[in-house]
Amino acid sequence: MGETRLPRHMFLWSMAIIYMFAFASLYVQIPGLYGNEGVLPVRLVEPRVDGSRPVLEQIHAHPSLLWLGPRLGLDLDAQQAMELLCLAGALLALGAALLEPLRDSLVFFCLWVLYLSLCQVGQDFLRFQWDSLLLEAGFLTVLVAPLNLLRWRSAFRQHDAVTFWLVRWLLFRLTFGSGVAKLASHCPSWWGLTAVNHMFEAQGIPLPWSWFIQQLPDWYLKLGTVGLLVTEIAVPPLYFAPIRSLRLAAFYIQAVYQVKLMFLGNNGFLPLLSLALTFSLLDDDHISYWLGHGKKKSAKTWPQTIMSLVLLAVFAVIIYGTKVLFTLEIDWEAKTITSKTAFTQQQFGNWLKLVTGPTIWVGVLSLTWEVVAAMLGCVCVRGCLWKLWGLVQWAVIASAAVAVFAISVVPYSSMEQVYSSKILPEVRQAYSLVERYRLVSAYSLDSRMTGVDGRSEVVLEGSMDKNTWTEIEFMYKPGNVGMAPPVVAPHQPRLDWQMSQAAQGLAEQSPWFTSLVHCLLQGNKDVVRLIQTDSAQYPFSQAPPVYLRASLYKYWFTQTAQDGSGPKEWWRRGYSEEFYPAVQLGGLTLEGMLSQHGLKEKFPIQPSPDSPLAQALRQVRDHVQTLPGHLVLWSLLATVATIWLFKTLLSGVLGGRKAKPTPAEPKAKKAKDQPAAKNASASSLKAERENSEESRRDADKSPKKRK
Repeated sequence: MGETRLPRHMFLWSMAIIYMFAFASLYVQIPGLYGNEGVLPVRLVEPRVDGSRPVLEQIHAHPSLLWLGPRLGLDLDAQQAMELLCLAGALLALGAALLEPLRDSLVFFCLWVLYLSLCQVGQDFLRFQWDSLLLEAGFLTVLVAPLNLLRWRSAFRQHDAVTFWLVRWLLFRLTFGSGVAKLASHCPSWWGLTAVNHMFEAQGIPLPWSWFIQQLPDWYLKLGTVGLLVTEIAVPPLYFAPIRSLRLAAFYIQAVYQVKLMFLGNNGFLPLLSLALTFSLLDDDHISYWLGHGKKKSAKTWPQTIMSLVLLAVFAVIIYGTKVLFTLEIDWEAKTITSKTAFTQQQFGNWLKLVTGPTIWVGVLSLTWEVVAAMLGCVCVRGCLWKLWGLVQWAVIASAAVAVFAISVVPYSSMEQVYSSKILPEVRQAYSLVERYRLVSAYSLDSRMTGVDGRSEVVLEGSMDKNTWTEIEFMYKPGNVGMAPPVVAPHQPRLDWQMSQAAQGLAEQSPWFTSLVHCLLQGNKDVVRLIQTDSAQYPFSQAPPVYLRASLYKYWFTQTAQDGSGPKEWWRRGYSEEFYPAVQLGGLTLEGMLSQHGLKEKFPIQPSPDSPLAQALRQVRDHVQTLPGHLVLWSLLATVATIWLFKTLLSGVLGGRKAKPTPAEPKAKKAKDQPAAKNASASSLKAERENSEESRRDADKSPKKRK
């Protein structure tokens, strides 16, 4: 693979932007989710300081910075400490996005530690797969990023290709693992190729245009399911192809796929993160071609012609295999394409047993190639000391890369139990030692399709007299059938997502829901802001409800009107069953559920500290809490874009002042005089060199010099 300096820069910049979104999105939700009177107060799970134990031992037992606050003399409560970590992470990521020197290994290590600290105490609201993916990608970023702040000599970083290869391996595990999990789950929707027919309706938080996509013909949506499975299963092995054109083709396929996910659902920062990982398939030459600085096209040589034929042959095999395995047939009269799965679950299981081992060995060979190439690059450096220094760096980084790859095999092989049992016990033990740090994870995104018979939604209702009930509308999740789905990405409204997850099971399986009901009955304003930042939209803004209950409804998108006009109502719904009984403060039912789930108050709430840092945090909170989360993130994005625009314009103006324009010449004359100019410049350099040698000889002959 060629030089990857530019793709690494793109990856590091993207990771800084994603970290900024992740920290800022979580920050606006902390009071309601983790505040002292929030849904899951962080003070109840905050690690306790034990002065008798060594610091490193406590860090290993509770890898979170929250417990270091008292040791550092910070007079903050648990909520404020969590806010401080979020603000520090968001500001540090913003600086890294705007200033290249801050895209440093130490900076990204701080970002990773901050996010890990939050996830360690985040409980149910920070256990999504995209949080694990951000932690794993963030750790790899620490290895990929240079040490600019320590004035490291980046010219001798021959090991960059090795660390960047780990990003490609993560991309492979993410896409291939997600695709395999869809069929390995034996979900009827994936095997019947109808998953995409329900995907836009059943996703966590749909978009307005999800309604229009849902209206497409069934045969077209089934074809979309086939395309999705092929993209996630057949294309990822091309990431390690020895032919550059195959890797670039795989990049474009995956990049288009992630951009589609970005615009087809409110999936937070997950598509951005997956897109950032695809940059590991690029090289400097291709990005230079994008920027218009690439090499001029020349006549194709016979090796290039062979590579083009191989590329066509590979994709011809993929297309033909897709046609055979999914029985694609064109109905010219109806102008449709029919599709049907032509293989059985047993055959797929046998195939999975067959390919799991070889895919790991392909990774081993590919990593070995990168490690050996990096070693040869260190040996070829001029100077014995630089060779020795380069080899020392190579040995450290190569060992780290091999270790990360080895432990990543454990969650990857879990998709096939027979091969998983063959993993060396030493590797399993190493994985168990670092599991709490979430350095590697298994990914099975959307392995089972929900909402096949309708999207399940929990609808909260409040009442003052237990006779008249009023629905409580959330800002983001479906509720009011006449309300259009919102656009909130890259913001991740975690309570709304958890409400969608809770609707898939029983209330007893979501203990946090009892805490949510309890907070709303108390009229907790921070929790209410998670539901509605505009108090006018919350029906119990003047006084909290006396009773609360929750019902389970089935939601479906409405159909297109006969005249082809847009929807007057976006949803239709039907009552399913009771989800949570009517409860009130102090009632036996609510008190029993609080005790059952361990949500009864154990520690009295301490008065909020009044230190200068605590006051500053409260002032920042007062300015931010009136805005919805998605507007906060959009404002950050607009700020970054504006600053980048000013920097570009300013650099253009300063560059124009420094460079004196030369008078334009006719192109023909310029082309004709170019060889002559080169000869003239060469002769002038030769003449200057001769004159300098003559003057040096004359100086040596002078009397003063002899004396």
